[in-house]
Amino acid sequence: MHEDGRPYHTFRTATLLADGDRLLFENCRFENTAGPGAEAGQAIALYLDGDGIVLRNCSIYGHQDTLFLAPLPPKELEKDGFLGPKQFTPRTRRSYLFEGCRIYGGVDFIFGGATALFRDCEFINIEPGYVFAPCTPEDCDTGFTALNCRFLRSSPEEVPDGSTYIARPWREFAKVRLENCFLDAHIAAEGFADWNERKATVRFEEYGSTGPGAGKRPDWISQ
Repeated sequence: MHEDGRPYHTFRTATLLADGDRLLFENCRFENTAGPGAEAGQAIALYLDGDGIVLRNCSIYGHQDTLFLAPLPPKELEKDGFLGPKQFTPRTRRSYLFEGCRIYGGVDFIFGGATALFRDCEFINIEPGYVFAPCTPEDCDTGFTALNCRFLRSSPEEVPDGSTYIARPWREFAKVRLENCFLDAHIAAEGFADWNERKATVRFEEYGSTGPGAGKRPDWISQ
């Protein structure tokens, strides 16, 4: 519970909120130590809400909802769902670049409505779950793109084979694209998961994947 008597919910949990434009972070470590999502719930390590932010060779540690990339969706699905410092701000387009970063988490640990390019990054599951949970705006052509990245796990004991999905749509029109990525065996055979029957509106694309987690996906995934 927050000191105001209401739950923290998701968007008051951030270790760091960065909302300036054209910021550059190099060789930084961001961490939320609240613990596993099953025990602590959502716990953001890094909340970005400025345009043109670049991260190079950074590490971001968390469990559930590790990294939030604004904007928020237009509307809440439940009361106080967006409670926090940006609850009522305009849903402004944002773009981010991650190069050579390592991002750790479990459930929906990279989420939001931004256009973001992850180049030569590693996504490390420390518990089963979902790597991406985008809420790309309907009129935005690009959501999250992973280029030459590696989808890894902390260990087979903590994250068994087939226990994790690349992405699921947090809202309609979600977009994720993978290009030439390595997928370890913890990635489920389906690759991607639906969420509240949104798959008819989403665009999930995969090109040139390798590794034990690569393979043929369901028809609603573009390969």
